[in-house]
Amino acid sequence: MKIYFTRHGETTRNAERRISGRVDVPLSELGRRQAEALAARIHAEGLKIDLIISSPMKRARDTADAAAAVTGAPVTVDARLIEQDYGEYEGVYMDEPRFSDFLENKRHFAYRYPGGESMLDVAARVFPFLDELIRTHADKTVLIVSHGGVSRLFNAYFCDMTNDGFYNYLPDNCELTLYETEAPRCCAL
Repeated sequence: MKIYFTRHGETTRNAERRISGRVDVPLSELGRRQAEALAARIHAEGLKIDLIISSPMKRARDTADAAAAVTGAPVTVDARLIEQDYGEYEGVYMDEPRFSDFLENKRHFAYRYPGGESMLDVAARVFPFLDELIRTHADKTVLIVSHGGVSRLFNAYFCDMTNDGFYNYLPDNCELTLYETEAPRCCAL
């Protein structure tokens, strides 16, 4: 099985350098262009995609819809792919003093953001999703469109990572990573 993973295009909050987890913000103009460029790349490289599974958030759905337009693959939505809930840190600007607290807390995978989730909470939904995906779509090539926090868990599921490697892993918007189940490996494309 081949699983392509992409992080949604840039959002308005990404452009503003603000934390955005569960807040359903749209793609920025650049994000729309990134989604179109991803779709063009999929088409140009002749990647055969049988199914696209997206987070329900608008930024992921719009990115998935761009890919679907060139592949003809159906898009389904799975709430397990939603971004981590950062609770009281939602919307914090990266130049605010509180941002350093956010980053420090992010290093602690069991730390539950006040009013939000821990990374272990997110893993508790993403890992079973991956187990189910591999079990039910073993003969398919699937494109997953999700978020930065979820990307870390996908990478950790398929690749050995240190804690620092996990903390620092963040693909660019609309970057494409391939995971294969036959010989577990990961590969940024």
